[in-house]
Amino acid sequence: MHDPGYGLWFFTLLNAAIFIMFAFSFFKPQTARDWRSFGAFSAFLVALFTEMYGFPLTIYLLSGWLQSTYPGIDWFSHDAGHLPEMLFGWQANPHFGPFHILSFVLIGLGFWMISAAWRVLYQAQRNGTLATSGPYARVRHPQYVGFILVLTGFLVQWPTLLTLAMYPALFWMY
Repeated sequence: MHDPGYGLWFFTLLNAAIFIMFAFSFFKPQTARDWRSFGAFSAFLVALFTEMYGFPLTIYLLSGWLQSTYPGIDWFSHDAGHLPEMLFGWQANPHFGPFHILSFVLIGLGFWMISAAWRVLYQAQRNGTLATSGPYARVRHPQYVGFILVLTGFLVQWPTLLTLAMYPALFWMY
């Protein structure tokens, strides 16, 4: 059995802070609604990274079923926390598995969309016009679509019971 991949609170705080600041640099909330949405997004990230590096609540709650259904896996190792790869039998490093790669694509597209939309919206506000070019030419609220892509990417990479419960509420909020 390997050393457990949890209890790494420094990484929990570091990753949550990095992604929250990164999202803040793109989103730049201004209204009360923006701050509420951003706060909910930040809570999602804190919950995600807490289970990813701190305390694996989902694995603890499902450990009886996981151990009996997949007896050869050390469920308290960090790699086993990548549940989609483990449940579908991915034998290699889960960081290079199909779900992890898909999550990186979704997260990258989401942050790109937030950034591209912010530039267009900022210019439109300075000019006193509507934002109708760039992502706004095809999507009414591209920043919200970007946040949903980021949330979906993290959910694909590291699904937890808490983030699964929060996702529909955040989806509706955006």
